[in-house]
Amino acid sequence: MSFEPHGKHLIAGEWIAHSETFRSEPASGPAHAFSRGTPALVEQACEAAEAAFWSYGYSSRAERAAFLNAIADEIEARGDAITEIGCQETGLPQARLEGERGRTTGQLRLFAQHILEGAYLDRRHDAALPDRAPLPRPDLRMVQRPIGPVAVFGASNFPLAFSTAGGDTAAALAAGCPVVVKGHSAHPGTGEIVAEAVHAAVRKCGMPAGVFSLIQGGKRDVGQALVQHPFIKAVGFTGSLAGGRALFDLCAQRPEPIPFFGELGSVNPMFVLPEAAAARGAEIGAGWAASLTMGAGQFCTNPGVAVVPAGAAGDALVQAAAAALEQAPEQVMLTDGIAQAYRDGKARLDAAEMVRPVLVTDSAGRCARPNLYETTAEAYLQDHSLGEEVFGPLGLVVRVADAGQMETLARGLEGQLTVTLHMDEGDTDAARALLPIAERKAGRVLVNGFPTGVEVADSMVHGGPYPASTNFGATSVGTLSIRRFLRPVCYQNLPEALLPAEL
Repeated sequence: MSFEPHGKHLIAGEWIAHSETFRSEPASGPAHAFSRGTPALVEQACEAAEAAFWSYGYSSRAERAAFLNAIADEIEARGDAITEIGCQETGLPQARLEGERGRTTGQLRLFAQHILEGAYLDRRHDAALPDRAPLPRPDLRMVQRPIGPVAVFGASNFPLAFSTAGGDTAAALAAGCPVVVKGHSAHPGTGEIVAEAVHAAVRKCGMPAGVFSLIQGGKRDVGQALVQHPFIKAVGFTGSLAGGRALFDLCAQRPEPIPFFGELGSVNPMFVLPEAAAARGAEIGAGWAASLTMGAGQFCTNPGVAVVPAGAAGDALVQAAAAALEQAPEQVMLTDGIAQAYRDGKARLDAAEMVRPVLVTDSAGRCARPNLYETTAEAYLQDHSLGEEVFGPLGLVVRVADAGQMETLARGLEGQLTVTLHMDEGDTDAARALLPIAERKAGRVLVNGFPTGVEVADSMVHGGPYPASTNFGATSVGTLSIRRFLRPVCYQNLPEALLPAEL
């Protein structure tokens, strides 16, 4: 059965409409009208979230785990309808939406199991030492406690895994924090049906109504009102550098500044070391092209820059990448705006000095075809714009003369989500020299792979130094992401009857 959106906001358990509307802009299928978000709706949602925190923040881990699992169940129960409207709104293929839905429910279930195990609480106890000289020590106990209501901004490129019930929402709910989601206007129908799933889980588990609210897309004042509301204690965001930095600054300027966990942009450079280039340069080039065009290049871990040795081995890599990219089909992008931004990024490289086009294509409308350019290390280091992300299937090859120049280029990088080293055994010394630089620049360092797969696991780090993210000590993927929405509290000499249940 097809899903027909009603276009309302979910505020504290009630579906609410507003007179001002906007229409969705799907890649295919019918457009629908949606009520536009307002600061007044933000006020209602935040007040309800604060009221819910006084019970939800003190719920048991078992209760929260059951809630997370119930959300996963309700999403799965709507699986076909979610896929249908998700494909219509985003232009993403069915297999991608089904895989992303599995990732979304999988991380909800993973977080449920993780909080049941309890290690994330980092419980500590220093027993009293009443006879210690020269001063006695009190009884000290510490545990991580939820911080309060959290604002989550849906991402354009992941309508499920990073949006309404995605990683930020799942992490906050696991921690014990109510969530207010600002839905992304690129896929409001997908956001609505997922919100219906969360709403059903709220009722099934008897959770307070304000534990989850969805406010559909609105003007900038909606996002500003949300991050500045005094009841909001942290923000999760995935999006553009400009938009994220503006919200980050608003969070910092509040009377009570709050953490802004923003993932903003990364070119995810790959360093192809000489022995690897000589042994399998063409293979690496073809693999890079496949990674570069995956999902029309609309991944935050898209490897947009390849640092390649000068000479014949590097030439073979570039030629193989160009040949594979030339055969890649045209792909639909998520929105008209993203498609235009891709064309603007291409135009910037077309106009750049010291940049040589390797493969240049034309893209029109909402579609994109891949492009490939080449430059020198000297030019890359002199022109900051060459290191700016182009969101889409566009690659830039940076040719280096030797290992020393590769290290110099690595030191000049901004913060990244990932850095990749392609190496063979003979490259070990060069890789050893690069590794300290790579780990200082990125949250994830990988060898002989491509960064477009982000595993949801205990060890994953999806974050990095600015501008990859606004908080280098956090991750937005994996169980460690729950830690963002907790803070340590120490209890000194509390009687057993007053201690939190976790202690």
